Amino acid sequence: MTQLSESVLARLSVLPSENFDGGLPIFQTVKDALAANTSDSAFAVLYPQSIADMAGRFLDGFPGKTVYAVKANPHPAVLSTLWSAGIRAFDVASIAEIDLIQSLCPDAELYLMNPVKSRQTIRHGYDAGIRHFAFDCTDELQKIVDETSGARDLNLHLRIALPSSTARLPLMEKFGADADEAVDLLRAARSVAARLGAAFHVGSQCHEPDSFVRAIAHVRELIDAADVQVDSLDCGGGFPVDYPGMAPPDLKHFFSAIFSGLTSSGFDGVTVLGEPGRALCAPGGSTLARVELRKGDTLYINDGAYGTLFDAGTFGWRFPVVCHRSTPGGKSDTLKPYRLFGPTCDSLDRMDGPFDLPADIQEGDWIEFGCLGAYGQAMQTRFNGFEIRQTVAVLTPSFGC
Repeated sequence: MTQLSESVLARLSVLPSENFDGGLPIFQTVKDALAANTSDSAFAVLYPQSIADMAGRFLDGFPGKTVYAVKANPHPAVLSTLWSAGIRAFDVASIAEIDLIQSLCPDAELYLMNPVKSRQTIRHGYDAGIRHFAFDCTDELQKIVDETSGARDLNLHLRIALPSSTARLPLMEKFGADADEAVDLLRAARSVAARLGAAFHVGSQCHEPDSFVRAIAHVRELIDAADVQVDSLDCGGGFPVDYPGMAPPDLKHFFSAIFSGLTSSGFDGVTVLGEPGRALCAPGGSTLARVELRKGDTLYINDGAYGTLFDAGTFGWRFPVVCHRSTPGGKSDTLKPYRLFGPTCDSLDRMDGPFDLPADIQEGDWIEFGCLGAYGQAMQTRFNGFEIRQTVAVLTPSFGC
């Protein structure tokens, strides 16, 4: 079996020859994985090389500490790969995520950055050694103080709402203190925090590097208005993936913009955090779904909007696709657009795409959906009894994301 490249091996401290961290079987190519597959279900693929490479890009390029947002993909193999690649900090939101990371990476630094948490989660987190907590209102701040018994070693991060967002998925409505609230909250938290931080999120799948510059400047204005000293600035996530129909600037432009914004807004010497989720692991995963029936330009497949293709069904996002033939008979290089239906009995289980696939695609052929290492594998349900039951590691990616 071909080994990983030297640059990746330098980041992956351990790569077992037969089983990847997390107990996954390893194959050289997707073709090899399909040949070994005996399941009737769709299955997931992880590409450890892609995950390690993306970790390297953030560790080498982001002007601060990279904190992986676990919600994007909590699979043990993903987490183990990121740890081996050098990621040492993780953003968790629940007791389950806290316990998962501590079981796999006991030396990891955890950030409980969900702005609204249950009291039990706060207590559990503090008892587990977490000292970083986010909040966005007075009541949440008081909960943190109460459930940590007025601890004096808290690192408190105020989530600040941004005035606007051009991201594909804006995140302004659910979390974030507005400008007037933020000033008072910064002052209140400063009096009880060992270290005080400000945090923001430009929105998921952000395509404009200058969005970070504007966000940093906005936060600076509020800190100055509050007349407090902050110790950290959390730039959140939002780093984009190159999905079909979405061609964002390269990540280096976002890193450069953040560095420029930090400098121009006077954040020199402040601890800087970033919380990538999608960008770190999306290129590192695919879904293999089988064609069960073809009706003209409509394909019925065994995964869908209730599975890993939630974004394709709900938001109409497209994903890169490649056809893996079930028999050597299919030879057409001509592509045509198709819409897709998932396996459930719900008519809402549809992905309009369009997805460009071979003109002679047929029942039994497999479609690989790329860039699904983030959220797709984490958000699938078991509706109607359909679910992905197996994940494999593949060393040679079918395509880049």
